[in-house]
Amino acid sequence: MLTSTSAVLWLLLFSAGFAVSGMLYSRHDRGSLEDYVVARNTQGTTATILTLLATSLGAWILFAPAQAATWGGLAAVIGYGLGAASPRWLMIPLGQRMRELMPQGHTLTEFVIMRYGKAMYGLVLLIMMFYMFITLAAEITAIAKLVRLLAPVPLWVTAAIVMGSTLLYTSYGGLRASIFTDKVQMVVIVPLLLTLIALGWYATGGPAPVLEGLHEKAPQLLSLTDPTGLKAGLTFFVAILLTGLFHQGNWQRVYSARDTRTMRRGFLLGGLFAGPFILLMGLFGLAFVGLGHTGDSSVALFSVLQSHIPAWFTVALIPLGLALVMSTADTTISAISSLIAVDVRRLAPLMKKETLMGLSRWLIFLLAIPVMIVAAQGYSVLYLFLLADLFCSAAAFPVFFGLYNRRHNGTIAFASTLCGLIAGIMFFPAPGEKPTYLLESFLLAALVPALVSCLMLRLRARWSHFDLGNLHATVRNLDD
Repeated sequence: MLTSTSAVLWLLLFSAGFAVSGMLYSRHDRGSLEDYVVARNTQGTTATILTLLATSLGAWILFAPAQAATWGGLAAVIGYGLGAASPRWLMIPLGQRMRELMPQGHTLTEFVIMRYGKAMYGLVLLIMMFYMFITLAAEITAIAKLVRLLAPVPLWVTAAIVMGSTLLYTSYGGLRASIFTDKVQMVVIVPLLLTLIALGWYATGGPAPVLEGLHEKAPQLLSLTDPTGLKAGLTFFVAILLTGLFHQGNWQRVYSARDTRTMRRGFLLGGLFAGPFILLMGLFGLAFVGLGHTGDSSVALFSVLQSHIPAWFTVALIPLGLALVMSTADTTISAISSLIAVDVRRLAPLMKKETLMGLSRWLIFLLAIPVMIVAAQGYSVLYLFLLADLFCSAAAFPVFFGLYNRRHNGTIAFASTLCGLIAGIMFFPAPGEKPTYLLESFLLAALVPALVSCLMLRLRARWSHFDLGNLHATVRNLDD
């Protein structure tokens, strides 16, 4: 354990290092609002891979995969890993299509309002903002809890330091600063995660004691066909697959890639590399059960390591946690800033570029206030996360079907999304209730809109045809 003073000093030092590096990098590229929001066609394959990998690996990987393994076993962790990778792979055809139809686009909401109108746009904007708010609150909560495991630092202190430093460089440099710091943070994340895994191997004495304990105490956790684990794995896969499509940070990276080929490679490999890290973190949950640990399974990783962490690595956990959190938090902040810039431009087309850039930079600070309030309480936001996942699942088919079908329209999209939400909520657990039918809830939310859309298209043959070729003409350059 560290003292609270030393932990805060290390926290300030490392967070300032990330913030300063982002600000120094972006100090020469601050004039263009287009560059600030989307950094169009500027990032190569390596940069795209690293930024996607960094944004996939939040501080949650130190808690959630291991906890999932303690009750769902290997099947749950594999589903978790595939779920984390799958949105990147699904974004490849969707991103390629979006770049073809709207090569000068900026946000997903921009496509939605052009394609479906105001009602569907308002619903999708609400879903995206809710999801990204919960993501940000969860990440800041995770780092606050991590630091409190190492030292008696109040949650609000950690939340304020991390949120403040992340806002500093992201509001200053925009997407370019976010992508650059992602690369810096990956230099920290990879070696420290590998060190963490090596310490785990040492702490457990290798796989033999863990496997022996699991065969004795919970053999079902090793089975890939165990109903509980299989259902959990499928739930993680379905929920994360469709939710990732509504994170604006992913769409920013679709457009920031140098070309379509670069985008495809970046998303393919970025997803491919994320899965193994999540699987390895999940193994700590199996070790927690196999070695007979008891107590809070959300800190299973730290329970396994607690008597084997050298003093220097206790300090190293702070930059590791910071890098994991800031790489995802800055992506979310930059994503929200891009939505502000594009949507305010639509509401006030005559607004000067300088005013619009100021709003996109500073309005995000208002969002930081409720995020820090939530993080300071240490609440579990898992239920809200699942609710956001349900909303995204219901909107996925209605939104993206319109990339390919010209008869699909705003009326069908809005109606089918509402039908999916109603169907999913019928089986969605109430707060505090056991999530017995969570998978069924997600499947209904995802599949009912597809069924409703197809029925509506079939029952009325005279829906007007939307000219997808006109989408590119409706996009306005933010610097004009």
